[in-house]
Amino acid sequence: MHIWVDADACPKVIKEILFRAAERTRTPLILVANSLLRTPPSQYISSLRVGAGFNVADSTIVHKMAPGDLVITADIPLASQVITQDGHALNPRGEFYSKENIEERLAMRNFMDELRNTGVNTGGPSTLSQKNRQNFANQLDRFLAK
Repeated sequence: MHIWVDADACPKVIKEILFRAAERTRTPLILVANSLLRTPPSQYISSLRVGAGFNVADSTIVHKMAPGDLVITADIPLASQVITQDGHALNPRGEFYSKENIEERLAMRNFMDELRNTGVNTGGPSTLSQKNRQNFANQLDRFLAK
Protein backbone atom coordinates (compact mmCIF):
# COMPACT_ATOMS: atom_id res chain seq x y z
CA MET A 1 0.00 0.00 0.00
CA HIS A 2 1.21 3.47 -0.93
CA ILE A 3 0.05 6.93 0.06
CA TRP A 4 -0.18 9.36 -2.86
CA VAL A 5 -0.49 13.09 -2.20
CA ASP A 6 -1.96 15.63 -4.61
CA ALA A 7 0.72 17.94 -3.28
CA ASP A 8 0.34 21.23 -5.17
CA ALA A 9 -2.54 22.35 -2.95
CA CYS A 10 -1.89 20.20 0.12
CA PRO A 11 -1.30 22.35 3.22
CA LYS A 12 2.19 22.18 4.72
CA VAL A 13 0.84 21.10 8.11
CA ILE A 14 -0.89 18.11 6.48
CA LYS A 15 2.32 17.15 4.67
CA GLU A 16 4.16 17.21 8.01
CA ILE A 17 1.56 14.87 9.55
CA LEU A 18 1.99 12.57 6.53
CA PHE A 19 5.79 12.62 6.82
CA ARG A 20 5.62 11.51 10.45
CA ALA A 21 3.04 8.81 9.69
CA ALA A 22 5.05 7.43 6.76
CA GLU A 23 8.17 7.13 8.93
CA ARG A 24 6.31 5.64 11.89
CA THR A 25 4.43 3.04 9.83
CA ARG A 26 7.09 2.54 7.15
CA THR A 27 4.54 3.27 4.46
CA PRO A 28 5.74 4.60 1.10
CA LEU A 29 4.56 8.20 0.62
CA ILE A 30 4.76 9.88 -2.79
CA LEU A 31 4.04 13.58 -3.22
CA VAL A 32 3.02 14.46 -6.79
CA ALA A 33 3.20 18.08 -7.95
CA ASN A 34 4.15 20.21 -10.91
CA SER A 35 6.56 22.22 -8.77
CA LEU A 36 9.70 21.27 -6.89
CA LEU A 37 8.92 19.89 -3.43
CA ARG A 38 11.14 19.59 -0.41
CA THR A 39 10.82 16.37 1.50
CA PRO A 40 12.70 15.13 4.53
CA PRO A 41 15.41 12.55 3.90
CA SER A 42 13.69 9.18 4.21
CA GLN A 43 13.57 5.87 2.42
CA TYR A 44 9.76 6.03 2.72
CA ILE A 45 9.16 9.56 1.40
CA SER A 46 9.63 10.69 -2.18
CA SER A 47 8.32 13.30 -4.57
CA LEU A 48 7.43 13.12 -8.22
CA ARG A 49 7.55 16.29 -10.25
CA VAL A 50 5.24 16.28 -13.26
CA GLY A 51 4.87 18.73 -16.12
CA ALA A 52 2.72 21.80 -15.85
CA GLY A 53 -0.79 21.59 -17.18
CA PHE A 54 -4.37 20.99 -16.27
CA ASN A 55 -4.80 17.76 -14.23
CA VAL A 56 -1.30 16.43 -15.03
CA ALA A 57 -0.63 15.55 -11.37
CA ASP A 58 -4.11 14.05 -11.02
CA SER A 59 -3.66 11.89 -14.12
CA THR A 60 -0.27 10.72 -12.90
CA ILE A 61 -1.69 9.67 -9.54
CA VAL A 62 -4.60 7.81 -11.17
CA HIS A 63 -2.27 5.95 -13.55
CA LYS A 64 0.32 5.00 -10.92
CA MET A 65 -1.90 4.11 -7.94
CA ALA A 66 -3.01 0.56 -7.22
CA PRO A 67 -6.24 -0.72 -5.66
CA GLY A 68 -6.07 -0.22 -1.90
CA ASP A 69 -3.73 2.77 -2.10
CA LEU A 70 -4.60 5.95 -0.21
CA VAL A 71 -4.75 9.30 -2.03
CA ILE A 72 -4.73 12.58 -0.11
CA THR A 73 -6.61 15.23 -2.07
CA ALA A 74 -9.21 17.96 -1.81
CA ASP A 75 -9.90 17.53 -5.54
CA ILE A 76 -13.31 15.85 -5.77
CA PRO A 77 -13.01 14.70 -9.42
CA LEU A 78 -9.65 13.08 -8.56
CA ALA A 79 -11.20 11.44 -5.50
CA SER A 80 -13.95 10.06 -7.73
CA GLN A 81 -11.40 8.49 -10.07
CA VAL A 82 -9.51 7.02 -7.12
CA ILE A 83 -12.67 5.43 -5.73
CA THR A 84 -13.56 4.04 -9.17
CA GLN A 85 -10.17 2.30 -9.15
CA ASP A 86 -10.80 0.80 -5.69
CA GLY A 87 -8.50 3.22 -3.94
CA HIS A 88 -9.19 5.30 -0.85
CA ALA A 89 -9.41 9.10 -0.87
CA LEU A 90 -9.00 11.33 2.19
CA ASN A 91 -9.17 15.11 2.12
CA PRO A 92 -6.94 17.39 4.25
CA ARG A 93 -9.86 18.05 6.62
CA GLY A 94 -10.01 14.38 7.55
CA GLU A 95 -13.08 13.41 5.52
CA PHE A 96 -13.02 10.19 3.52
CA TYR A 97 -14.64 10.19 0.13
CA SER A 98 -16.57 6.98 -0.50
CA LYS A 99 -18.80 5.27 -3.03
CA GLU A 100 -21.70 6.42 -0.84
CA ASN A 101 -20.86 10.14 -0.82
CA ILE A 102 -18.80 10.91 -3.92
CA GLU A 103 -21.72 11.48 -6.31
CA GLU A 104 -23.28 14.04 -3.96
CA ARG A 105 -19.90 15.77 -3.53
CA LEU A 106 -19.39 15.89 -7.31
CA ALA A 107 -22.88 17.31 -7.87
CA MET A 108 -22.32 20.04 -5.25
CA ARG A 109 -18.90 20.87 -6.70
CA ASN A 110 -20.36 21.16 -10.20
CA PHE A 111 -23.24 23.31 -8.95
CA MET A 112 -20.85 25.69 -7.18
CA ASP A 113 -18.68 25.81 -10.31
CA GLU A 114 -21.72 26.79 -12.37
CA LEU A 115 -22.55 29.55 -9.88
CA ARG A 116 -18.99 30.89 -10.06
CA ASN A 117 -19.14 30.84 -13.87
CA THR A 118 -22.23 33.08 -13.76
CA GLY A 119 -20.41 35.60 -11.58
CA VAL A 120 -21.75 34.60 -8.16
CA ASN A 121 -19.11 34.95 -5.45
CA THR A 122 -19.29 31.64 -3.60
CA GLY A 123 -16.27 32.32 -1.40
CA GLY A 124 -13.53 29.83 -0.87
CA PRO A 125 -12.97 27.05 1.60
CA SER A 126 -12.60 28.03 5.22
CA THR A 127 -9.17 28.06 6.84
CA LEU A 128 -7.87 24.68 7.94
CA SER A 129 -8.57 24.64 11.68
CA GLN A 130 -6.81 22.81 14.49
CA LYS A 131 -9.85 20.53 14.70
CA ASN A 132 -9.50 19.74 10.97
CA ARG A 133 -5.83 18.89 11.45
CA GLN A 134 -6.60 16.63 14.39
CA ASN A 135 -9.42 14.95 12.48
CA PHE A 136 -7.06 14.33 9.54
CA ALA A 137 -4.37 12.85 11.80
CA ASN A 138 -6.91 10.61 13.55
CA GLN A 139 -8.46 9.34 10.31
CA LEU A 140 -5.00 8.69 8.84
CA ASP A 141 -3.89 6.79 11.94
CA ARG A 142 -7.06 4.65 11.93
CA PHE A 143 -6.60 3.88 8.23
CA LEU A 144 -2.94 2.95 8.61
CA ALA A 145 -3.68 0.76 11.63
CA LYS A 146 -5.95 -1.49 9.49
